[in-house]
Parts: sequence; C-alpha cells; structure tokens
Amino acid sequence: MEFEKIILGIDPGTTVMGYGILEVRHNSPALLAMGVLELHKLGDHYLKLQKIFSRALSLIDEYHPDFMAIEAPFFGKNVQSMLKLGRAQGVAMSAALFRDIPITEYAPLKIKMAITGNGQASKMQVADMLKRFLHIPEEQMLPQLDATDGLAAAYCHFLQMNRPTMQKSYNSWKDFINKNPQKLITNN
Repeated sequence: MEFEKIILGIDPGTTVMGYGILEVRHNSPALLAMGVLELHKLGDHYLKLQKIFSRALSLIDEYHPDFMAIEAPFFGKNVQSMLKLGRAQGVAMSAALFRDIPITEYAPLKIKMAITGNGQASKMQVADMLKRFLHIPEEQMLPQLDATDGLAAAYCHFLQMNRPTMQKSYNSWKDFINKNPQKLITNN
C-alpha cells in the first residue's frame, strides 16, 4: 500500500453513530476526521435511520473513501435493541453500497484485539491506544467514545490490509482436491 487510501470506520448506533476517517500514505495511517452523529433527540426510529444514511453518504461524498470498515453488532439479550442496531448498521452499509464502496465488518472483540491486544479492553483503553498510534493531540480527542470506536474500526481495517495472506488451509486430502481440481491428474 504505497499510495493513498482512505478508510471510513463506522460505529453504528441509533442513539449515537461514531465515525473515523483514516488516510493511509506510504503505509502510514493518519487521522483525517472523527466525530459523532447524535440521534437521541429524535423520537422517530425511521427518521434516525434516514439521518444515519444521510450522514454516512455525506462522509463518503466528502472524503471519497476506498473502504468502509464497520463494527458488526454483538449479540445481546435485548432483541429489540439488536434489531435497531442491525438496522442502523444496514443503513450505513447501504450508503457505502450506493457509492460502490467495499465494506468489511469487524466484531468488537476483533477490533479491540487488533488495537490493544486484549479483546476485553475498555473503550477508554482503545481510545488511548489510537491517540498514541495516530499521534492525536489531546484537544482533538472527543468526549464521546463512539467517535474513537468508529476510528478503531478504520484502524483495524488498516491493520488487516497489511497482514500477509495465508496459504489455503486444508482439512483433508479430499478438501485439498476439492479446492485444487486443476492439480488432479487422471489416468485416462
């Protein structure tokens, strides 16, 4: 990744949506923007979804990201909350799809693990590590940790893009043959 790439990270939510945007030049990430979309004052769930779509689309149109990294919903006990969160995620993803931006979902555990080395890290620990990695001045840090959660998704994607690809793994000879039919020599 020697050339410029832009990664938009989204932490979806129907109360607060966090976002962070990274610019990558010469394999070095830098903060372009981060912020939140506050939705708690809106009573209508569908109006919230419209605002999420509009804001995600405006971020895409302003920064022209090459990728969207989005935090995947975690499994919770409250089914209604999970449905609302899934809708918020889907609407943000729709904005990326509308502009042909590839999307990658990351579980919260994966994001925390990639950034802190601890899947059980707190939001504050993730924010602190991002501040260090990206050399973000204290005055640029936002009090809402949803913003750094969105940035964390983008940073996780940056790290994943730089991982070397693994060779295909096989469970058995049959699996190897199924995945590599061109290597099968028959006696005909």
